[in-house]
Amino acid sequence: MQGRRTALVVGMNDATREQLVSWLRATKTPQGLAKRAMAMLLLADGQSYAGTARQVGLRERHVRKWAKRFLRDGPAGLHDAPVPAARRSFPPDVAIHLVKMACERPDDLGVSLSQWDCVELARKLVADGVVPSISPQTVQRILEAHQLKPWRQHYWLSPKVPRDAAFAAQVAHVIDLYTRPLAPWEVVLCADEKTSIQPRQRLSPTLPARPGQPVRVEHEYKRKGALNLFAAFDTRSGKVYATTAERKRQVEFIAFLEHVDRQVPTEVTTIHMVLDNLIMHKGKMVQAWLAEHPRFVFHHPPVHCSWMNQVEQWFGILQRKRLGIPDFADKAALAERLMAFVSHWNQYAHPFNWSTRSAAKVMAKCQLSMAA
Repeated sequence: MQGRRTALVVGMNDATREQLVSWLRATKTPQGLAKRAMAMLLLADGQSYAGTARQVGLRERHVRKWAKRFLRDGPAGLHDAPVPAARRSFPPDVAIHLVKMACERPDDLGVSLSQWDCVELARKLVADGVVPSISPQTVQRILEAHQLKPWRQHYWLSPKVPRDAAFAAQVAHVIDLYTRPLAPWEVVLCADEKTSIQPRQRLSPTLPARPGQPVRVEHEYKRKGALNLFAAFDTRSGKVYATTAERKRQVEFIAFLEHVDRQVPTEVTTIHMVLDNLIMHKGKMVQAWLAEHPRFVFHHPPVHCSWMNQVEQWFGILQRKRLGIPDFADKAALAERLMAFVSHWNQYAHPFNWSTRSAAKVMAKCQLSMAA
């Protein structure tokens, strides 16, 4: 059975055909216009609408639309309709209002957000009656022209934090541990605790990915307590030493130190450990243990400088690769999987390329503060 015959029969004279062919040969012809010109030439040669659509990469209904315009207006009908000037630009007052909003906290303007993004800024402009409509892409272009990115954040040290000679000395000391060549008898480990890791067993099994389907995770889960992970990251090799414990006290911390003591070869006579300023790391029990194990030397970055502890970067990798889908039967299963991840990491361990750029900024501020 033959399909219906279309009433849209495209024909053209030699001059029109020559014009369409010249569009196809020109290197600066827009891709859309070239496709429409090719479609009209194929239709004029007797090609079907369905076959033409397949050949030029358009939908059949679009080919029919452009054929109607071609029959009505000739080659001029194949051009895109001009965009009205009102849609191409906004008055300067819109940019001024937008920049003012982006430079203020959302809460100060009655919007319950922690930070602006382009979608929310566009909604606020419409809600304030500044414009009847505006796209997030237009908002982003305006902000880029003014070098504004209110969706980003950067932590900074409070002026109350002392930037004196002692602060500068602590920063410089830690940087030196990370960057100077080490003797064969010493290592530098960055240690910390990742606390309250929950097993969160799912009520239904987590299903692996399938063609066309992602990993499927049940949204409901059972609480099975929590574990603490004690870890130390070797700044030169990337190797990780780790243990788990249900509590976080000096007792558990000392057990972790003893684990490290057993794992680090005896020919290493100095183990530098970079730790934050928790009381647990400086307690009497820990101090007594250190007196009996002289090869351990503790180093503490300044307060509010946890970014200098490289194990925090490794914790970020652990969170993303192992704890992104928390689904473990119980704490024992969680502990086993954590240790398995550490073993897997150590097979391909690599150090982090420590950069002194951030530290240099802090040191520059220290020097300015001390000069003042």
